[in-house]
Amino acid sequence: MKDFKKYYILSATPEEVFAALTNAATIQLWSGDPAIMSTEPGSEFSLWEGNISGKNLEFEKDKKIVQQWYFGDQEEPSIVTIKLFIDKNKTSVELRHINIPDEAYDAIVTGWNDIYFGSLIEFYED
Repeated sequence: MKDFKKYYILSATPEEVFAALTNAATIQLWSGDPAIMSTEPGSEFSLWEGNISGKNLEFEKDKKIVQQWYFGDQEEPSIVTIKLFIDKNKTSVELRHINIPDEAYDAIVTGWNDIYFGSLIEFYED
């Protein structure tokens, strides 16, 4: 199991970024795929046609999202924590993803950088 931590800067307010990460219609705008998402703790989510799925654990409006990502029959849950901080007129995002299966680590890191946050950064730069 491996952990990944990285910071991203988005040209949007924390409120806009929070909505982009938690509102199914907004997720579809920047990801290009329908999403199942709710801000109800305990609800399940699905992104990129089920390529990412899991359970929403905790929300702090405009500040924090905690999710469990599913990787088959894994003993230790894989937890994603996204924290949003105001940084001038932008948002600094702290991503922490723990307990990533070794065999999935490289693909997950590439996905975070190129697809997930890469798409979100492009969305706000246009």
